[in-house]
Amino acid sequence: MSMTQPDSKTLVDIYQKMTLIKHSDDRVIGAMKAGRMVMPYYSARGQECIPSAISVQLTDEDYLVTIYRGVHDMLAKGLPPKLLWAELAGKVTGSCKGKGGPMHLTYPSKGCMVTTGVVGASMPIACGLGLAAQLRGESRVTVANFGDGASNIGAFHESLNLAAVWKLPVIFVCQNNRYAEHTAYSKGTSVERIADRAASYNMPGLHVDGNDPIAVYNAAKQAIARARAGEGPTLIEAVTFRFNGHLIGDAGEYIPKPEYERAVKDDPYPRYRNWLVENKHATAADLDAIDASIKQLIDEAEAFAMSSAAPDASEVKRDVYATEIA
Repeated sequence: MSMTQPDSKTLVDIYQKMTLIKHSDDRVIGAMKAGRMVMPYYSARGQECIPSAISVQLTDEDYLVTIYRGVHDMLAKGLPPKLLWAELAGKVTGSCKGKGGPMHLTYPSKGCMVTTGVVGASMPIACGLGLAAQLRGESRVTVANFGDGASNIGAFHESLNLAAVWKLPVIFVCQNNRYAEHTAYSKGTSVERIADRAASYNMPGLHVDGNDPIAVYNAAKQAIARARAGEGPTLIEAVTFRFNGHLIGDAGEYIPKPEYERAVKDDPYPRYRNWLVENKHATAADLDAIDASIKQLIDEAEAFAMSSAAPDASEVKRDVYATEIA
């Protein structure tokens, strides 16, 4: 895979998205610990690089499908923080009127089509969206995010095969955080690299450091160009690490302490910030200004969510049937 470095503006845009993801995640967990929000929440802290480096190359017309650990994907693609926070808080002003929560986020105007709570379900859905774009003669691509555990279920193999046979404009992104719920990668997966499975379906398989924005950017650039040109799908495996348990409340004792400490020490967020400054893509003051603006954005989103009303009881039957049942 050839490596090119994006221009400074793009590199800073990646940082801005990473900052939004990190600070929003930290604040959500803080609100849960304080008792202001109650929900099942799957933190993606530590995985900020992947959707940030991919989404800067996508348009609002491109589709995104993700899984329950997908808040970071949705934020990077353009889901407004206010609508996200209101949805997480179960308020009527949320992106799904407070009825979806963290596992069912959507915002079609930015291409944020589906968040699914079903393991691996992002991939067949992405094939459907990709087929629709293909039949309409559109240049849009569809990104399907999933975890390493999902690469062992039938939907993975069926979706990759179908996408390859029909040359669908789908990019399969495995965010390999090394743990499928509570199971270490080596204990549940037979191959050393998930990307190697792409060969079985006659498509490129790219294995990259998911904590390196430049590496992820280049892999996505190649896959997006291939999809837009009608050459079919690509499988990207971006190896990363999640800093929290499977969900908030899971202390993650199954993760060996040295492994965890090593990953946190190598946190990609501060590392990337330092790299930007050292290589003169931005000054520390520039990045401080971005940090401040993001924190204000999250302040406003949290205040909006907490001051919004809960859904009325009449919403229980709405959006369920094509014709509302009295």
